[in-house]
Amino acid sequence: MGGVEPEMVPVEVVGVRTHLADDEIVVLLLDPDAALIVPILIGPAEASAIASAQAGIVPPRPMTHDLLRDALLAVGARVGHVEITRLEDGVFHAALVLTTGRRVDARASDAIAVALRFACPVLCSAEVVALAGVEVRPAADEDDLAEFREFLDHVSAQDFETGQEPGPDAGGRGG
Repeated sequence: MGGVEPEMVPVEVVGVRTHLADDEIVVLLLDPDAALIVPILIGPAEASAIASAQAGIVPPRPMTHDLLRDALLAVGARVGHVEITRLEDGVFHAALVLTTGRRVDARASDAIAVALRFACPVLCSAEVVALAGVEVRPAADEDDLAEFREFLDHVSAQDFETGQEPGPDAGGRGG
């Protein structure tokens, strides 16, 4: 394979989420340096494999990703890291990178599930993060938090007593 290798950035596997409106399941990868989340659409079996590995659940019999890990270990191989390498026509492509340097083509969801079982890093192409990443907006900035703390320092339970008509700025009735 010729050409320049893409720049890879470490990402954190945030977890699996279900988008209720579309009934779709995604695994979320966070690039903390860029403050971007990469959502990858996955199937229910892969979602279960990822979530159970994150929760530390060990099945009584090996599931597919556990079997792959066990087979690799049985022949003396380990996964050093996984890479989400590209995004083509809405499909994420990935690779398991063995400690020997050999690469094994994989679906992104499978690669993530295996990475969690080997406790190895997940890397994502910087280009993929830029293309598919969604900006992470903090819930509140430091100024908002400081203002809220100041409010809490001066508020009392009596300030919230009921039975009084709300004032014009309280969103109550009025004209």
